[in-house]
Amino acid sequence: MATILFRLDWRPRHAEAGLLETPSGVPMQVFDVLVSFSVLSFLLLIALVLRRRVPLLRQLGLPEALIAGLLGLAVGPYGPVQLVPDTMIEVWAQAPAALIALVFATLFLGQRLPSPQQLWQRAAHQTAFSMVIGFGQYLVAGVVVLALLRPLLGSHPLMATLVEVGFEGGHGTAAGMGRTFQELGFPAGRTLALAMATVGVIASVLLGTALVLLGQARTWLLRQRHRSPAALVGSRKGSFGAQGRLAAERAAGLIPADQSISFDVLTLNLSLAGVAVGLGVLIKQGLLQIAPLFDALPVFPLAMVGGLLVQLVLQKLDQPFLASATDQASIASLSTDVLITAAMASLNLPLLADNLLPFTILAVVGLVWNVLMVLVLAPRLFSDAWFERGIADFGQATGSTANGLLLLRMADPMGRSHVMEAFSFKQLLFEPFLGGGLITVFAPLAITSLGLGRWTALCLVLTLVWLVVGLRLLPRIQE
Repeated sequence: MATILFRLDWRPRHAEAGLLETPSGVPMQVFDVLVSFSVLSFLLLIALVLRRRVPLLRQLGLPEALIAGLLGLAVGPYGPVQLVPDTMIEVWAQAPAALIALVFATLFLGQRLPSPQQLWQRAAHQTAFSMVIGFGQYLVAGVVVLALLRPLLGSHPLMATLVEVGFEGGHGTAAGMGRTFQELGFPAGRTLALAMATVGVIASVLLGTALVLLGQARTWLLRQRHRSPAALVGSRKGSFGAQGRLAAERAAGLIPADQSISFDVLTLNLSLAGVAVGLGVLIKQGLLQIAPLFDALPVFPLAMVGGLLVQLVLQKLDQPFLASATDQASIASLSTDVLITAAMASLNLPLLADNLLPFTILAVVGLVWNVLMVLVLAPRLFSDAWFERGIADFGQATGSTANGLLLLRMADPMGRSHVMEAFSFKQLLFEPFLGGGLITVFAPLAITSLGLGRWTALCLVLTLVWLVVGLRLLPRIQE
């Protein structure tokens, strides 16, 4: 397809000094941001229409944000129709770092935090399975880079992080890790991680569907299905209006029955999320006083810690209802959609082309590892509903949490397996560390400091430890 070398020049120029300025006198940097996010909004609107009108997009499980990002990529500097100026791409490239911090700040806000004992009893086996997959992704990628990609292709050692960042972490984490990769001398990392996340989303649906069909053919799925209360609640989630939401949260005990809320709930929850991000920034400043190496540490995992602290304070003050899980989820959803669109639209395709062969090898190795975990480890680790448990984690470990829930619904549409509870509680134990948590963030720093060989050996030890925990110790625990 011939490339159309046409660019929109929407920025007025100052005639004498050569400075960029809007007709109203607003600084051009602000004008750039406004126009850039207006275009992002337009791309998301087009994607919403396309996903509704094109059944194939829904069948592939592609979210609207990913479709919008691909549209932005098509009209960007490396697309077939070059309509977007470089200034807009620069704004899009910087947006995910701020938005991902807001997403992670909401994770614990509005959640009723169980006691550590309750959390472990309900999610122990599922957590062990997820940990084996996550550390195993680092392990197999490290082995491939050490044994094949570095000697033959001269690949960067941080290539060994791409599978976990892209598959477990997803687009948001991949975008948020961009500055860390840049600081550590791996500028292609952000583009490659985003591309890996895209491969993961598509592969999780295609391979996951194939695994479900295989499970049906081999009678691995539970045969008798009943509608459970948990499934009924889950199917209705998100259908409440503003009043219905408050009624539901009161019924669940999150808001006292006699408590009236006279302020704007969404404004309050956005403020709480902002405070959590601020605490994350303060924590990073404190870490910088300890060691300059923490300058490469992004804010988003620390914002998650900030959100946990805010929620603990609210519970200590006996005011946990001030943080609404529904509104926090809405804030996170909006932020995630915008950051995925911006991150995908600002991909540097030449960097991907330069690393296509090692990228492809790592993607294949990561997918093979995830499939083997479902078929080999899951039936040995789980005493009940092993396939449903395994396929849910496969979807998350390859694509996203939403993909995991989608595959779980395909395998267990009536909710008889009760996997949803273990899968949900597992997030509180798993996500603070892997899939965009502290270990995901510190892995590039560890590889730079220790060397890829020592890091891979450490991942081997951690993978084996969680295998032993899951196979030998946890069967004695009653979940």
